[in-house]
Amino acid sequence: MDELPHVPWAHRTSKKRSNSETPFSLTYGTEAMIPAEVDVPSARMLLVADNEKELRLNLDLLEERREFATIRESKYKRQLQKYYDARVKLCEHNQGDYVFRSNAASNAESLGKLAPTWEGPYQIDEVLGKGAYKLKRMDGTLIPRTWNVAQLRKCYI
Repeated sequence: MDELPHVPWAHRTSKKRSNSETPFSLTYGTEAMIPAEVDVPSARMLLVADNEKELRLNLDLLEERREFATIRESKYKRQLQKYYDARVKLCEHNQGDYVFRSNAASNAESLGKLAPTWEGPYQIDEVLGKGAYKLKRMDGTLIPRTWNVAQLRKCYI
């Protein structure tokens, strides 16, 4: 319970990977002083008279700093998207294809660790787009809900 106040402090004073800034500096325009810095005289504490001018200057430049952080964050997001998109494998099924369905997605309760992970085969009745499919059993009865491509695996019959 004594550590709880330190958690938000650590979050606010840690540089974020997405924009290379701390939330504290983007809010107040300057880096936070840790409690040890207040107790022990440092160069930053000794220059308190000049510090007031620097703080005002930092506040004046705060909007520019936030804009640069926004630009860096959008660049980081583009890099993440490029990394993700390079590794995503699009798996599309056509109407009439046979697929297995994930047992974990279809069962509300766990059947145990020795239970099969895939059930089926099922036939794709309708392609709804964006990875959504309607399935039917081998006897032709429709399954009431839709299924995502992540919950299906191609079956070669």
